Amino acid sequence: MAKKTENNILAKIRATIKKHSMLSGGETVLVGLSGGPDSVCLLHVLHELRDEFRLGLHAIYIDHGLRPDETPAEIDLCKTLCEGLSVIFIVKAIDVKTYAKEHGLNKQDAARDLRYRVFDEVFFDIRADRLALGHNADDQIETLFMRIFRGSGPKGLTGIPPVRGKIIRPLIETERKYIEEFLDERRINYIVDSSNLKEDYLRNKLRLSFVPEIKKINPDIAVTISRTMDILREEERYFDILVTKTLMKLISRKTDAHIELFLSPMESMEKVILRRVLRRAIDETKGLRGVGFVHIEDIIDLIKQGRHGDRLYLPKGLRIIKSYSTLAMISEAPCRIETYALNVPGEVVIRETKSVLRASIEDMVKDYGDGKSVIVLDADKAGLPLTVRARDKGDCFFPMGFGKRKKLQDFFVDEKVPRDERDSIPIVVSGSDIVWIAGYRGDERFKVSEGTKRFLRLEIKKGM
Repeated sequence: MAKKTENNILAKIRATIKKHSMLSGGETVLVGLSGGPDSVCLLHVLHELRDEFRLGLHAIYIDHGLRPDETPAEIDLCKTLCEGLSVIFIVKAIDVKTYAKEHGLNKQDAARDLRYRVFDEVFFDIRADRLALGHNADDQIETLFMRIFRGSGPKGLTGIPPVRGKIIRPLIETERKYIEEFLDERRINYIVDSSNLKEDYLRNKLRLSFVPEIKKINPDIAVTISRTMDILREEERYFDILVTKTLMKLISRKTDAHIELFLSPMESMEKVILRRVLRRAIDETKGLRGVGFVHIEDIIDLIKQGRHGDRLYLPKGLRIIKSYSTLAMISEAPCRIETYALNVPGEVVIRETKSVLRASIEDMVKDYGDGKSVIVLDADKAGLPLTVRARDKGDCFFPMGFGKRKKLQDFFVDEKVPRDERDSIPIVVSGSDIVWIAGYRGDERFKVSEGTKRFLRLEIKKGM
């Protein structure tokens, strides 16, 4: 009976390895070893397949600093196991509590971040070809329901990937009960992490209460879910290719914190593709990560129904702006420009907005500008020197063509200037008087008249 179980599990894991092209032969494999049944089984199986695949094996135990009473026994067990199998054994320690506190993470997320960081470092040091982890078929069941409960999209429902880059999971299609039978029949020792027995986390609740009930309804649920996830992964690969091709045609401009997409193709795009395109664009722009499904739907509504100039303000300071030809997704914090002296004649570079404001004096003028990017005023009325600054509370001026005094705040509202852009608009002042709202309007008090002898030309160029 024991031999039958051993042969079955070895055959199943060998089939999984070949099905997902996890090993081709001759690789150095780093095995994540915790002392639990899954990782202990994984190491034994890879040792059994060592000659067949010509493998070099190393194992690593990571001390998370969370269970000091249990860790020494786990390390001793792992060390003894590796010595018996002639496997090089490595121990590393991480400080999960401090990292979680410094980065505002829960312990599980902090532990995962640090654990994979250590995996990467050791992987590089020993020049490994693969990192083998002990996730099994029951982990897939738990992961699927966790993601369903949390509202995951199609990609999340593909579960834990059997292969991701250099990471392989040979047990991913093997159920936990067969793993434990294999170990028991061979009388191989392992240790159960006490934290896995507490229903403090969603995964543990699913493992201890929910999944056993599901298995009563369908004892082959692991096989069913594995088959479904295979199909979903195949479909995701197809969509990935389609989305990549679509996004390449849509990107107008991109930085780590800012991406602009051509608007017109998205306005007529089917939602099923548009959702994926937006998700991919966000995922590939570092500063935009963290946007949820409900926000994607809001962005789609903006694209399909919003007016030019409309925008969304999302959590973490993210802004989505619909213009005439593009959709901009920005995570950069709105800037407030500093105060600059503007020599006349001369120019000043406004660093915050990467724009240049130039001033000159002319005796005769033919082109008076549009009043927005270029304006010509009476130099003697304006007086010198000039200063460029951001808006101040209580600012008022006399907009050209309006005829009376107006609050700058009201002017911005009437002009539909987004509130997050108002502090970045250069205000040219003479003393305490506003001369020009660069890019928008000049002040009536300084306009050119028949008696003007010297003309002040002001010009702003953006994106220099």
